[in-house]
Amino acid sequence: MLERRATYQETFDRFAWQIPERFNIGVACCDRHADGSGRPALIYEDHDRVATLSFDELKRSTNQLANMLRGHGIGAGERVGILLPQRPETAMAHLAIYKLGAIALPLFTQFGPDALEHRLQHSGAAALITDAENIAKIEAIRDALPDLRRIFVIGAAGHLDFHAELAKASDAFVPLDTAANDPALIIYTSGTTGKPKGALHAHRVLLGHLPGVQLPQEFFPQPDDLFWTPADWAWAGGLLDVLLPSLYFGVPVLAARARKFDPEAAFDLMARHKVRNAFIPPTALKLMRQVQNPQRFGYAMRSIGTGGETLGADMLDWSRQTFGFEVNEFYGQTEANLIVSNCAGLFPVRPGSMGRAVPGHRVAVISPEGEALSAREQGLIAVARPDPVMMLEYWRQPEATAGKFVGDWLVTGDTGACDEDGYFWFQGRDDDLISSGSYRIGPGDIEDCIIRHSAVLMVAVVGSPDPVRTEVVKAFVLPKPDIAPSDALAAEIQDFVKARLAAYQYPREIEFVTELPMTATGKIRRKDLRDLEIERKRSRQK
Repeated sequence: MLERRATYQETFDRFAWQIPERFNIGVACCDRHADGSGRPALIYEDHDRVATLSFDELKRSTNQLANMLRGHGIGAGERVGILLPQRPETAMAHLAIYKLGAIALPLFTQFGPDALEHRLQHSGAAALITDAENIAKIEAIRDALPDLRRIFVIGAAGHLDFHAELAKASDAFVPLDTAANDPALIIYTSGTTGKPKGALHAHRVLLGHLPGVQLPQEFFPQPDDLFWTPADWAWAGGLLDVLLPSLYFGVPVLAARARKFDPEAAFDLMARHKVRNAFIPPTALKLMRQVQNPQRFGYAMRSIGTGGETLGADMLDWSRQTFGFEVNEFYGQTEANLIVSNCAGLFPVRPGSMGRAVPGHRVAVISPEGEALSAREQGLIAVARPDPVMMLEYWRQPEATAGKFVGDWLVTGDTGACDEDGYFWFQGRDDDLISSGSYRIGPGDIEDCIIRHSAVLMVAVVGSPDPVRTEVVKAFVLPKPDIAPSDALAAEIQDFVKARLAAYQYPREIEFVTELPMTATGKIRRKDLRDLEIERKRSRQK
C-alpha cells in the first residue's frame, strides 16, 4: 500500500516494497474477499441488462473454472488464451487460470486470424476460452495450432460449451501455492521488426502495479470508489491498471461491452453507475472534450488517469472545468508498466510532463552506455532492476530479452529528459514504434502482412503525425512493376490488413512510391520517411 505523506519526496522515500515469497493473483483478487457478505466485485452492463457478481459468486465460479480446466488436462505452467471482451467470464478466466497455476494469455477481440495465430502458436497455448463472435477466426487457423487441445466457447455450438462444462465442475478448489516469481501472464507487445514479442510476467507483477495505480488515482482506494475503463482487458492498461488492482483492493469494477467508443455514452455510463475512478486513454478524452455541456449527465468522478501521450495545458484546463480536478498522466510500457506518474493532489502537474517516478521504482534518463545523465540532458528513459513490475523475460526469446537491457537498466525505447525536480519529459521514440491513440504499434507486423499482398513489391510503415491520435499508421508502398497505383488498390491493401491483423493496425494512409530510402546494407530507413511526414504536415499547418 502506498501511504500518503506530507510531500511527494517523503511519500517516495518512506515507501518500501513488501513482496511475499508466496503470492497468487487469483487468491489475492478474489478468494480473500469472499467472506460471505456478498460485497460486489463486478457490475456488468450489456445493452439494457445490468448484472452484479459478488466476490462470493466469483470465488465459486473461478473454482469451477479451475476444476473444469484441470478436468480437461490443463495443468500448471500451460498457457490458456482468453479471447473475450469486457464481460464477467473474462475476469473469471483470468482468476481461475492464476489459481490453477497456469499462464493467462489475453487476446484482443479486434485481432484478425494472422495476429491470433502468431500469439497462440508462439505461446504454445494448450486451451482457449472465447465466444460466438470470435470463434470463426479461430476455426480459420485451427490447423496451424497443434498445441491447442481444448477450445471452450460461450454461446456457440461445435466446440466445448463453456457454461455447460462449467456446470459439471465442483466449486471446491485448492489454489496452487505459487511463488511470487512464478509465471502468471503473457502479454504480447509490438516490436519494431518481425512479430510481436510476449512479455512474460510473474504473479508479483500485480503488486508491482499497485503504487502506479494508487498515485494517479489520488491514493486509491477511497470510500465508495468504483473503477471503469473503456480500454480492453486484453491490454496491460485495462487488465493491470484497472481490473486486477481494483479487485485486489476489494473495489468493484464496471464492465461494459462497447463495440466503439462513444463519448456521450461514456459520460452517461459513468453517471448512471456512479463511477468514481477511471483510466481513459488520451484519444478517448479528446473525443469526450467535444461533447457539449457534459455536466448535464450528472457524473461525480474522483480521479482519472491517462497514458499514452503527453497532455497539454489545454487538456488539463478542460479536465478541471469538466471534472473539477486535473487528469493525471502516467507512463510505462507492457514490459515495465506504471513507473512514472502525476498526482495533482500531492504535487503540481507541469503541463507536458509525464510526472515523477512512482514510489518503488528507480527511473532515470541514461546514455546508450547505461550512465545516468544530468538534469535536462536528453537520453534514454530507463528503469532499474530488480523491480516487481518488470517482466521476467520475452517468452522464448532470450536474445530479445537481453537486448532490452543495458546493464541493470531496462530501456523503454523512449527518449526524454528529467528536470531538477524529478519531472520526466517525453521527447520521442528511440525506435520505430508508432503511438496511435492508446496503442503502441510495431511496423514489422504490418509490413509482413502488406508484403504478402500480390500487388506489393516493398513496403515501409511509419507513424504520421495526427492531431487526434498523435500518430496514424502510414504505409509507403512500392508496387510490383506491372501494377498501377490507384485509390482502389490502396483500399484493397487496407482491407487486406484489417482482415488479417487488427482494425487499429491498418494503414489509414497509403502512399505509392517509386523507391524507398535504403541503408548501404539494404535496410529501409524508416526514420527518413518519418521525418518527411513530420515536415509535410508541419508545412500544411502554416
